[in-house]
Amino acid sequence: MTNPVYRSARAAESIAAQYRRVLERWPVARTELHVPTRQGSTFVIACGPETAPPVVLLHGSQANSAAWMPDVPLWSRKFRLFAVDMIGEPGLSAPVRPDLAGDAHALWLDDVLVGLGLSHAAFVGTSLGGWLALDYGSRRPSAVQALALICPGGIGRQKNFLLKALPLLLLGSWGKRKMRELVFGPAPDVLPEALQPFAALMDNAAKAIKPRVVTMPQLTDEQLKALRMPLLAIVGGRDVLLDSTDTRDRLRRNVAHAEVCFIEDGYHFLPDQTSRVMAFLERKVELPDG
Repeated sequence: MTNPVYRSARAAESIAAQYRRVLERWPVARTELHVPTRQGSTFVIACGPETAPPVVLLHGSQANSAAWMPDVPLWSRKFRLFAVDMIGEPGLSAPVRPDLAGDAHALWLDDVLVGLGLSHAAFVGTSLGGWLALDYGSRRPSAVQALALICPGGIGRQKNFLLKALPLLLLGSWGKRKMRELVFGPAPDVLPEALQPFAALMDNAAKAIKPRVVTMPQLTDEQLKALRMPLLAIVGGRDVLLDSTDTRDRLRRNVAHAEVCFIEDGYHFLPDQTSRVMAFLERKVELPDG
């Protein structure tokens, strides 16, 4: 059977091995879990005090839970973190890609939470993971204490980035570099040493997997108005994948209590949001005394 995620079995094995090496650098003590679900095994990294309030982390497309490594040292001080490898992405979860429309992903997350022994949690999601958290919050409001969304899909219009990307892909390495800069912003002259293994993993994963060419379902105005949990949305004004102005405006019209941080010069990749998300979680998620 053709693998819906990886271009070859060898590519899948290579990325899994590289990912495991990167996880050896996880910055705090961790527990690795394999949770059975109706979509197959789901890989989860747990860290932070076991009695602390739970927070589920959902990464974006073409990524895995290693994306949270810069954030977990701070967040795990006060929260029990569960970094979930999304199914259908270059992590250690099942290589399946059910349709984003419908409730398949919500049912999968139901199984994940049951496997983790959670009845509710706060959720932090980025990009596709932001859509996933938002979709789950809409379908399972009692299970979602708070939503912290970074460049989330599902609210603002999804742009047709392929129109810009395809001509650049014809221009060799220069074109690929320019395409990455449109999404992630200009690369630093020197990448911090701690981020180099993860960056190398993501570069290799982008070559090894089949990209999702899908439109993320948008919540209707009525669905947005029904969201009652605390919500933070952090978006970039120069996002070439999602219309951040539309995201901001729809939230302001339909979710009056939402906190929207609009970063004018921000791209689809928004680093250095650790403290902002932490402050939101500390204000909106009930912490145990002491």
